[in-house]
Amino acid sequence: RQQYVGKLKFASLEASQGSKKLVVATEKNVVAALNSRSGEILWRHVDKGTPEGAIDAMLIHGQDAITVSNAGRILRSWETNIGGLNWEMSLDTGSFQVASLVGLQDVVKYVAVLKKAAISLHYLSNGHQKWVEHLPGSESTQYQLLYSHGTGVIHVLGIVPQSHLNVLTFSVEDGEITKQVIRVAAPWLKSLNGMCSVVGEAVLVCVDVDTHSLYVCSLETEQEMKQILLQSLDLEFADGFQPRILATQPNVISASRTQFFLQLSPSHFSLLQYKHGLLSHLRDFQQAALVSFATTGEKTVAAVLTCRSELKPGSSDGLHAGSTLEDSRKQESLTCSNQTYNINLYLVETGQRLLDTTITFNLEQSGAKPQQLYIQVFLKKDDSVGYRALVQTEDHMLMFLQQPGKVVWSREESLAEVVSLEMVDLPLTGAQAELEGEFGKKADGLLGMFLKRLSSQLILLQAWTAHLWKMFYDARKPRSQIKNEINIDNLARDEFNLQKMMVMVTASGKLFGIESSSGTILWKQYLRNVKLGSSFKLMVQRTTAHFPHPPQCTLLVKNKETKMSFLYVFNPIFGKKSQVAPPVLKRPILQTLLLPIMDQDYAKVLLLIDDEYKVTAFPATKNVLRQLEEIAHSIFFYLVDAEQGKLSGFRLKKDLTTEESWEVIIPTEVQRIVTVKGKRSNEHVHSQGRVMGDRSVLYKSLNPNLLAVVTESTDTHHERTFIGIYLIDGVTGRIIHSSVQKKAKGPVHIVHSENWVVYQYWNTKARRNEFTVLELYEGTEQYNATAFSSLDRPILPQVLQQSYIFPSAISAMEATITERGITSRHLLVGLPSGAILSLPKALLDPRRPEIPTEQSREENLIPYSPDVQIHAERFINYNQTISRMRGIYTAPSGLESTCLVVAYGLDIYQTRVYPSKQFDVLKDDYDYVLISSVLFGLVFATMITKRLAQVKLLNRAWR
Repeated sequence: RQQYVGKLKFASLEASQGSKKLVVATEKNVVAALNSRSGEILWRHVDKGTPEGAIDAMLIHGQDAITVSNAGRILRSWETNIGGLNWEMSLDTGSFQVASLVGLQDVVKYVAVLKKAAISLHYLSNGHQKWVEHLPGSESTQYQLLYSHGTGVIHVLGIVPQSHLNVLTFSVEDGEITKQVIRVAAPWLKSLNGMCSVVGEAVLVCVDVDTHSLYVCSLETEQEMKQILLQSLDLEFADGFQPRILATQPNVISASRTQFFLQLSPSHFSLLQYKHGLLSHLRDFQQAALVSFATTGEKTVAAVLTCRSELKPGSSDGLHAGSTLEDSRKQESLTCSNQTYNINLYLVETGQRLLDTTITFNLEQSGAKPQQLYIQVFLKKDDSVGYRALVQTEDHMLMFLQQPGKVVWSREESLAEVVSLEMVDLPLTGAQAELEGEFGKKADGLLGMFLKRLSSQLILLQAWTAHLWKMFYDARKPRSQIKNEINIDNLARDEFNLQKMMVMVTASGKLFGIESSSGTILWKQYLRNVKLGSSFKLMVQRTTAHFPHPPQCTLLVKNKETKMSFLYVFNPIFGKKSQVAPPVLKRPILQTLLLPIMDQDYAKVLLLIDDEYKVTAFPATKNVLRQLEEIAHSIFFYLVDAEQGKLSGFRLKKDLTTEESWEVIIPTEVQRIVTVKGKRSNEHVHSQGRVMGDRSVLYKSLNPNLLAVVTESTDTHHERTFIGIYLIDGVTGRIIHSSVQKKAKGPVHIVHSENWVVYQYWNTKARRNEFTVLELYEGTEQYNATAFSSLDRPILPQVLQQSYIFPSAISAMEATITERGITSRHLLVGLPSGAILSLPKALLDPRRPEIPTEQSREENLIPYSPDVQIHAERFINYNQTISRMRGIYTAPSGLESTCLVVAYGLDIYQTRVYPSKQFDVLKDDYDYVLISSVLFGLVFATMITKRLAQVKLLNRAWR
């Protein structure tokens, strides 16, 4: 199991001396502490996955972390050493703006929370509310900033856009407004966030694009803004860019630093100082990607991330200076041609560069750009100051760097959002490949074939002796020193094909190749042109079985906004982009089909259907097009339009155009289509039927073209809500079965396999989760035992149905799959608790009798009981729980008894399951000694008795 936290939203590295942890809050609603030496998770708390659990702010004070979540409704304090909850408080509803720690004299005692219409102050020790005050004029004024610096007052700043600012001053002790409301005219100001900051002793600095100037105003003494033109400092803004101010207040009981960063363009920052009414320019950073402040004691440094050598501007989303404000506008930002970056540190007071503090790192492997920068300042053993940097890139990778650029650790946080997954067999070793072609080809002649066989036997002998030598060499070492490291060079298929390559696609557009038995990431590839929220479909076009042709995977990426798609073709074992050029897709793609036909290089043909119902084949060689013409009459596909409630079927014509063959309309005003589920193409069915108690056979209805369509009612009232299920033949559009579950609602999880469908839903009347199972049978006689055709099926199958009560909700559901389908099937059910339950399909059998008879006992049918119990011994992941499970993937192995399982969500977990026990493997406690000694004894006894018999025969002959 591997655990993740997700993309960072807030991080605190300002740790005390000797501290070994970083406290982070992420976009996945997780609060966690990471070990700064290794990057491992020390503790982690996962909140709800919905917006209710979103973390709005995180503040750190000493050993406590204060978080505000659920849009400002919940205030929590965490103990950062062990991750325990100190206290939790519910706050009044209201739009959350900002939270801040508040100190009095030299002690930080309170936390202030600013909402749209009120400000409240809470004790840090227990979370109790000290006071809450209503903000005057909150209907028209947007209160967005909060500032205090240990003087016993809190300044609250509100803005009436393009009119004026309101400055309120509250007393920390009793919440009284100590000064009357100051109105400061600011007709040019639209918002405070990012455009304004407080520096020094409560001086507000704001930036205005139109007049190319800064405005300053002391919150305590002045009542009007003073304009300072930037031309006086020889600075100017980039066109169309919204400038930002980044200031720092290292300690809440003392004033902010008088120095601040002004961002003039996406890659241009200036370090300015406003002191005693004068604005001075300390240093200019022309080619900076990110900036950040860090403090230790009295010393504050500014960190600036720049390119190492020559530059070329590129287009990307704006990169932000260690801040977490999102900006969706496209901006020119810094792109390094050689993907090497420097982090330089400067003294804030003077802008001087600190010597010997540069941290250099390279992102060549991923090609992603840095997105956030956090600096940790710490005291070394010799009392000198050391610096470490935490960099988050746009592909959600975290890197923790030490001077002069050593990567202490890195974490691939994009794996917290796996969206698609396939398992690919590992390639054969050289020796195994030699064995495959041991006899050569007939064209080589008799002598050539003989020599080929001799050479392959020699290679095998060489490999065997090397293996023996390694075993002998390893046996002399202590076990702890033996390295079983897996790297991309020594990858090879094991005896039973249990080790596989897991190809994972994540939501950020990053692809991973992970070795299944150890979880080692062997390769990773970042697709730069993938927009957030894209959908992915991963298909294996060629496996490793066709040596010397490399395996080939194709990823279809579809942009949600523009609906346009592109194909990315790569080698799943090494992660390299394939030499094969995929077709350019000019129209949005609606459906893809992987056909069983292959081109001359053994790659399966992929059909892509666009919104004009035109078909593109990939690869499109002459050989493929000829094969397509031959089998076009048997290629059918379906399209689903959930918005219009329409399912339509098409058939392929010889000239690769399409023709609509059927259409099913589901009225959208009554119900909407939720899921359409077909069967897996690699599924094998071993037995054609079931032997009943009277020795007759009940034949399964095995329709490979069957689709299970699930609909939900649009009316959400618990009395009128329902779930519909339709079994539709994908070739003819014939509705084979339909049923409605009244007073039921989703989310619906469904598994469709062999001749059965299992789906789970919430029963609103009985207020419980239920399973319904449907099984389809042809009867005691098969209509056509040799071939199946959807076009020739006059008799509808018999449908058996039964429902069961399940005592828990479900996160994911999948059925086990094996190579030949002999092993009995189990349902793998992911529970919200993080456990995976392996449920025998025999428990969900619609033929379970209410009153057992002689025949049902003969058939081994379990008597019907409406409850399906959760037994802890059926959990396949024991204590390795998986947070926020989104899916379960199953794959067959080389052993018929074994099925490989990968569960993914916030964590990734891989294991093997044996639904019918390991019937094809000798047990671990198999008594080899006893069997061997018995065999040797029998052989010895045979030899003695043979000798005795010969002597006896000889003696008899002499008589």
